[in-house]
Amino acid sequence: MRACPESPFRLQPLVTDENRHYWEGGSEGELRFLACTACGHWIHPAAPVCPACLSRDLEVRAASGRGVVHTFTVNHQPWVPGFEPPYVVAIVELEEQAGLRLMTNIVGCELEEVAIGMAVEVCFEELEDGAWLPLFRPVGGGGQA
Repeated sequence: MRACPESPFRLQPLVTDENRHYWEGGSEGELRFLACTACGHWIHPAAPVCPACLSRDLEVRAASGRGVVHTFTVNHQPWVPGFEPPYVVAIVELEEQAGLRLMTNIVGCELEEVAIGMAVEVCFEELEDGAWLPLFRPVGGGGQA
């Protein structure tokens, strides 16, 4: 399993039957999404129908967890008590499909090292409610970054 550095506080997601695969996949070290069995389109956020072909034949698949930083910003504002800035908020595009993107944090490196196009890989942080938050770190970032 790819572990991330622990943070002092995270907001807890609302885990439902429709998104459980995404939030609990980290317990097995997998970044999971719905994918269309008819056309192969990856779907995120979860939806009951494929936006590409309108098929309802969907299955849960594990993604590689590799991608690139599409864009990012460094937050310097203390928006959430207990989650102290600065930290990187990024959109990561996964290698499985153009447009398959996640909003996340970049961890395991200095703020100045983050760059658009940087290769990253998923790591997971376990949350209090049993969900696993996918975060990203530079490729080759090791175990506990």
